[in-house]
Amino acid sequence: MPAPSITITSEFSGSVVAKGATDDLSAQLLKHAGFKQIDDWHGRRHRLPTTMPLADQVAIATHAVEMLRAARYDVDLPPSLDTARMNPPVSVLGPYTAGAELLQITDAIRAAKTGSGLQNAVDHLIHPEHGALERVREALEAAGAQVTDLDGEAYGLADRFDFAAEFVSAAQSELVDSEEELRQVGTASESRAESRMRYSALSDQRGAALAPSPAAAKAKVPSAPGTETAPSNAAVHPSRISGPRR
Repeated sequence: MPAPSITITSEFSGSVVAKGATDDLSAQLLKHAGFKQIDDWHGRRHRLPTTMPLADQVAIATHAVEMLRAARYDVDLPPSLDTARMNPPVSVLGPYTAGAELLQITDAIRAAKTGSGLQNAVDHLIHPEHGALERVREALEAAGAQVTDLDGEAYGLADRFDFAAEFVSAAQSELVDSEEELRQVGTASESRAESRMRYSALSDQRGAALAPSPAAAKAKVPSAPGTETAPSNAAVHPSRISGPRR
């Protein structure tokens, strides 16, 4: 059964109301966030006081939505009550948003645990059409062309941008068709480790199979001093001693 849809709105009276939380779990989450439950002939709903400051209403509503969505509820929240929309995140590099996005790619590369995960992260850099390297190459070429358009005498500076674009293109050519190799990173060492484990297990099994049985080991124990030994079946012939001839 799908989870109910919950709507949180701000009324003309200034109160914030949550409707649709008909089950106990969603009601508990709203009350935990700070809403007050009301049950009357309109049904169950949750409300924040009209006297509560707007900043507190926004903070409580946003927190309630986070908990409800984490519990897989479908929640509708207007932008006026969403702190994420009211205060968009500030880039860690200020106006250099492209650099900030590249930092995220770098973090994803460092966090990769498998060759496939590494390939997915690196693909944002080296994809031949949509990767970051292709965008950088295009931007450098555009910068060189723009320099020429603005000042025909600044050909030296335009050439430097063109050379830089060629260097990026050379870097792209070095990484062509590397996707499959990236996906295979680490798999060979894992296969060798598995082979060593299987070999060790087989060696242990072989050693156990070749181990002498307790009865055989007991039969090979030498007799203690003073104990009688079983007579040998081999016949012992007395030695012949030649006497003097008469």
